Amino acid sequence: MTSADAVRDAVGAVIDPELRRPIAELDMVRDVEVEVDGGVVTASVEIALTIVGCPAADRIEREVRQAAASVVGIDAVEVVVGVMTPAERAALTERLRGGRTRAMPFGPDSLTRVIAVTSGKGGVGKSTLTANLAVALAGRGLSVGLIDADVHGFSIPALLGLVEDDGLPPQPTRIDDLMLPPVAYDVKTISIGMFLPRDQPTAAVAWRGPMLHRTVQQFLTDVFFGDLDILLLDMPPGTGDVAISVGQLLPHADVLVVTTPQSAASDVAVRSGLVAGQTGQRVIGVVENMAAMILPDGTTLDVFGTGGGAAVAAALSAERPDAPPVPLLGSVPLSIALRRGGDEGVPVVIGDATDAAAQAISNVADLLARAPRGLAGRTLPFTPR
Repeated sequence: MTSADAVRDAVGAVIDPELRRPIAELDMVRDVEVEVDGGVVTASVEIALTIVGCPAADRIEREVRQAAASVVGIDAVEVVVGVMTPAERAALTERLRGGRTRAMPFGPDSLTRVIAVTSGKGGVGKSTLTANLAVALAGRGLSVGLIDADVHGFSIPALLGLVEDDGLPPQPTRIDDLMLPPVAYDVKTISIGMFLPRDQPTAAVAWRGPMLHRTVQQFLTDVFFGDLDILLLDMPPGTGDVAISVGQLLPHADVLVVTTPQSAASDVAVRSGLVAGQTGQRVIGVVENMAAMILPDGTTLDVFGTGGGAAVAAALSAERPDAPPVPLLGSVPLSIALRRGGDEGVPVVIGDATDAAAQAISNVADLLARAPRGLAGRTLPFTPR
């Protein structure tokens, strides 16, 4: 006779699609019984979902049923779905937080590398570049989170195809005071666009400094990203309130500066890098976007001129002669495929990997992936025995 333990092991290995952990680890498997009636072996499984109306309920129930049925000797499966008690949810959220109460998990001792993607002005393709970098890094096997910190001009959900049938971004699932970020292309993503009233999807976010600071702080503390290798922040253009807040909350973050080749953009881009240096952050490089377009006959068209990225890198290097030079990490050409991918919610690094822009972005992702955050001077999370 098949044992209940065999069924429990199979069911417990089912992964919660939002928390990305086995349901046994999350204490979601309540009871498992195996009974024989008339020669038919039936497995009865009782599970507890985190909340009423869990959006992943149907998927979890289906996969639990399939897992139980896959056990040798099981002829039929019955699944009873319940909901965690408030005490069980509180215990789960505390466990997910690692025993920390509403603490920011990306502090100086975190093993997650935080990269803020900035620009001096809008319209340089910073968000498109950030979304594609996130997907490219996730495609290299890294665990990646993405915060859309451009509160007034959020665009990350659409760029990643995080849009439901009603045309609106999905809302994060809440477990008490913990929010689970929606996932696209294996990138865990949060944006203010996910919290706008469903009956006012085009409402403007007209907030000043304190509200902006609180929003960024909540994204960092109340969103459960789990263990991340890299956390990207799509910053608003310029050196305003959000840049200052991120500098205060994440003074150890790395900064990637995005510019276009023209001097009107590159001159301003230098300022965003200088502000990062003033808060203690480290500028790790410059990416030039909208560089020369490659035409069908192989020639190039410099729509926005040339040299802006190199000029920004040189200017930022000159400001800190005692620090390592700031490199130009890549030059991304103007690309119809890149623009189309953004409009369709399919990043070009996935949708058209052979495109010149996709290859340039992939090269930048390779450089970032090969340069993990240093461990010098930080406490490692282990206890000697």
